[in-house]
Amino acid sequence: MSRIPHPEVDVPRQLPPWGLTRGGENSRLRSTAALLTSLTALAATSLVAGPATAEPTAGPCALRRTGAHHSEGLDTWNTAYPRPARTLNAVLVFLSFPDSPPRTTPDELTADHFPATSDFFERASYGKFALRPHPHREWVEMPGDSLSYAIRRDWNPKRRAAYLREAVAAADPHVDFSRYDVVYFVADPDAPGVDSDATKVVNFDRPMRADGTDIRRIVTVFERHPPDRNVLAHETGHVFDLPDLYHRPTDGKGDWDTHVGDWDVMGSQFGLAPDLFGWHKWKLGWLEPRQVRCVGAGTERLTLEPLAAPLAPGALGGTRLAVVRTGRDTVLALEARGSTGNDRATCTEGILVYEVRSGTASGSGPVEVVDAHPETEACWGESVYPQLADAPVRAGESFTVPDHDVRVEVAGRTASGAWTVQVTTV
Repeated sequence: MSRIPHPEVDVPRQLPPWGLTRGGENSRLRSTAALLTSLTALAATSLVAGPATAEPTAGPCALRRTGAHHSEGLDTWNTAYPRPARTLNAVLVFLSFPDSPPRTTPDELTADHFPATSDFFERASYGKFALRPHPHREWVEMPGDSLSYAIRRDWNPKRRAAYLREAVAAADPHVDFSRYDVVYFVADPDAPGVDSDATKVVNFDRPMRADGTDIRRIVTVFERHPPDRNVLAHETGHVFDLPDLYHRPTDGKGDWDTHVGDWDVMGSQFGLAPDLFGWHKWKLGWLEPRQVRCVGAGTERLTLEPLAAPLAPGALGGTRLAVVRTGRDTVLALEARGSTGNDRATCTEGILVYEVRSGTASGSGPVEVVDAHPETEACWGESVYPQLADAPVRAGESFTVPDHDVRVEVAGRTASGAWTVQVTTV
């Protein structure tokens, strides 16, 4: 069954660049803000061309980062985003409304998302990244009724700006924003004006300021109680410069999951195998260059460790991602997917092949899974897109990637569970 995912990242032109302070300054600042012009929508490209830092790469297979929003290039890191290679602190601010006394508590809503979200990233990063939640344990009341903000999936930029502006002003006397790397605003899920489809990350072309620090983005959470599974992992992925991998039909009808199906949480929070692609783990710094094999012309035999399997303490770790360069801004990636870690609910195992395009923007198909079994489907009733549920090349099978002179042969598995693969390129 296909389920509609949460919206892609939304980037307004800017919010008013005032600096929020404590106490009585807020009323003056709100008055100043009321005089400012309203926001207009901006194409989702504003933060992508930010500063970069050089990183080690696997030679010619590391695609360059382009101007596409959330580019899949990984030769440099966009320092406008926090890189999840250390412990990051996240604050959860719970927003109520005058027209609806909350029926849940901040503790209950925290438990909806944590420790599940932290656990997801701990497993995905092989323990290299820790997301530490700091919930504010009291409701912060918004000045307006919930219906006054017209909250919805395709939110009017003016109403969205008013909501964020007032939320930061209301929270500022209670929260020291300078202490946190990630900000979640969690709305009362039972308020009549709250629409769960409006959950998204809002990036600011010009950051807001509070407590002497820049706030470059806020995760706005409007989830039901209990929420969709892995929804906060998906949205938090955007905080780390990962793109939406789903396809949004232009008429609002049809399948959303045609690009990657179940195979990455950035495609669907409902996926059976939601662990991040090996490409994303490389981009985020969780795979070392020595764990990435750049496959050249000819035939190469390699052993791929299961991508989602934990890394033993002190172990160097074998190859978990193989990459074939196919163009200036494109590669084919190969990785072993199996029922372990974040992928423990998957119904198929094997070598997953997908194409990565660093020049394609978030939401427009920067990654597409290649289906090794295009005539069959799997996992009806569980998979978000059964047509891709059996996409991996299984043990004993061979597969030639359409439109590419690349052949993948899976000989079998080793005693330790790794996959033996032969890749032939011309």
